[in-house]
Amino acid sequence: MTQMTDPDWVLSCEKVVKSYRSGSEVLTILDQLELQAAAGEMIAITGASGSGKSTLLNLIGGLDHADSGSVSICGQQLQNLNENQRANLRNKYLGFVYQFHHLLPEFSALENVALPRMLGGERLKRAKVSALELLESVGLAGRANHRPAELSGGERQRVAIARSLVTGPACVLMDEPTGNLDQANAELVLELIGSINKSTDTTIILVTHDPSVANRMQRRLNLIDGRLIEEQP
Repeated sequence: MTQMTDPDWVLSCEKVVKSYRSGSEVLTILDQLELQAAAGEMIAITGASGSGKSTLLNLIGGLDHADSGSVSICGQQLQNLNENQRANLRNKYLGFVYQFHHLLPEFSALENVALPRMLGGERLKRAKVSALELLESVGLAGRANHRPAELSGGERQRVAIARSLVTGPACVLMDEPTGNLDQANAELVLELIGSINKSTDTTIILVTHDPSVANRMQRRLNLIDGRLIEEQP
């Protein structure tokens, strides 16, 4: 992969357009969308159901392709990369956390967290050392050998957050990370996200429908008619 060419932005979306065809009708979901995020920023993206929030995350993560415009991660334009290069970029620069943890049920918490480093070519022993450090940082070192079914919902989400950080990504994409949690566990996860951001300078892009969650971020952007509108604090 090419080296970073624009260190000012961890993430940059320029004039991004994404449409879907429904029968004879073309639905434009993202329309000349602009988004820039610097290192260490915490950004909430809100919007009505179906407004395109998850679509935008998929484009940023290289899981889908824009019709036009550009998406760059750490200076690398996704449209210029093939699928293998995109996968390598995701593994190196991006972490993902979803509403549902998506942990592999047959693996322990430790193995789930270590997996991204192993996919990046690291030996199992070294990957587990890094994974255990992350589990300790989220308060779950004592649960490292438990499988997901043996963990609570809040614990599973904390494991998912540890997994998203194990490769030292520049940016973590979060899609409703507290949406499946009760209030107490949601608060724990939000505190954890803030602590991680402060200690690692990792950029956080968080999609949520919950105003109280959005208000915990530094910037709040509302996705309306395919474009992001900055909300005032």
